Amino acid sequence: MTSPTRALSLFHLLDPEVLADPYPLYALLRRESPVLWDRFLGAWVVTRYDYVEEVLTRFRAERTPTPDRLIKLGMQRLAPVAEIMVNQVIFMDPPQHRRVRGFMLSAFTARSVERLRGHVHDIANELVDRVIRRGEMDLMGDFANPLPAIVTAEMLGVPTEDHEQLREWSQEFGQMLGNFQHNPDNIDGVLKSVSEMTPYFRDALYAGTPSEGLIGALSHARVNGDRLTDDEVVANAIMAMVAGLETTTNLIGNGLLTLLRHPAELEELRADLSALPAAVEELVRYESPSQLTARIAPENAVVGGQRIQEGQAVIAVVGAANRDPDRFSDPDKLDLARAGNRHLGFGWGEHFCFGAPLARLEAHIAFETLLSRLDGLELAVGAPQWRATNLGLRGLESLPIRWRS
Repeated sequence: MTSPTRALSLFHLLDPEVLADPYPLYALLRRESPVLWDRFLGAWVVTRYDYVEEVLTRFRAERTPTPDRLIKLGMQRLAPVAEIMVNQVIFMDPPQHRRVRGFMLSAFTARSVERLRGHVHDIANELVDRVIRRGEMDLMGDFANPLPAIVTAEMLGVPTEDHEQLREWSQEFGQMLGNFQHNPDNIDGVLKSVSEMTPYFRDALYAGTPSEGLIGALSHARVNGDRLTDDEVVANAIMAMVAGLETTTNLIGNGLLTLLRHPAELEELRADLSALPAAVEELVRYESPSQLTARIAPENAVVGGQRIQEGQAVIAVVGAANRDPDRFSDPDKLDLARAGNRHLGFGWGEHFCFGAPLARLEAHIAFETLLSRLDGLELAVGAPQWRATNLGLRGLESLPIRWRS
């Protein structure tokens, strides 16, 4: 537990006890220094809801050095990673962001999401069929990891039997997204994933992926006579893969753990599955799969009385904003019927997650399947293990559960 006598810093998330329950640290930051210059991270840390919303709305998302810039800095080894990230919509600002996002939205439509509904049901039920007689499973390994991976493969338009490979690439490359504790030891893994992913998605593009898949849809999309380059299609297919896997896997794992820790709420939800849409929003707020993201000050600015200089990095702590008592009544209480739940779990403003409808659909079906088919759900022996390799994305390594078989 972080105490007031310790230096205020988001760096305390590296402590396993704090990682298991970061919300006391977030509360301390909100109360003592909601806009903090974190000397350990060399960045501003913002934790109140209004300030986080302001940063997400006003500050620059374009924060990736170009390959040429990395070469000048003597960091040419990272140039292949930068070549992908500079083409990804999440690292763009207007007008380029609006251009690429327009293509993503034209390809990732409500119809394309709805088309997957039956498949998601089938996949969820098949995964439960494999384990139901055992009476126990690791939710992450047996369900929360494979479900979004298989759905994402189908969404992209690549073979579903490649889903385990997609999962490995996603976890490796995901370390570059919203993470402040970049470990030099992990660079080899990231570079390896880039060297494998790039030709894989380029081959899918050149092979004429069916138009119902996102890769094919992006390659064929035309907006006012404009089209995405092949590099842009590949880069944003990778981004969609990582976002589709990491966010949804974490939402399912974090959400079920939360329900198991609140058995009365779990049973109420089991008795009325029609309440799932509101419940999913509350689970996103309560244990946000995306905990933090970074922005760059576009000019000298004042946030919360603190002067932030142009070009300085700002870490917006979404997990803290979603527990802000000035925005949410009794924020540390799980309220599955919470009204006015304007959480920031899927981002905000122009960078609101375009894949949120699919994540919601998958989570809805996942919880419906688990609650309706597994009676007497409870935590099995062993504490849940939180992933420490990516503090920007809050998720579990494992979650042992059991039920009456």
